[in-house]
Amino acid sequence: MKESVLFTLAAILLYLGADWLLDRMEVAAGRRFEHLSLIFFAILGTAAVGSFTLIRWYTGQP
Repeated sequence: MKESVLFTLAAILLYLGADWLLDRMEVAAGRRFEHLSLIFFAILGTAAVGSFTLIRWYTGQP
């Protein structure tokens, strides 16, 4: 049960963080990116793999 809550909270935070980071990247570039969904997926996917690995290590799951 504890793992489910941690994974859910991490997913919500990762989604919001990826959205914020993509917005900051667009502001810094001064334009809208052409392939937003691909960039968003890359940011979210990379962050998810890392954070979910840490959660599994923290909770002792194999």
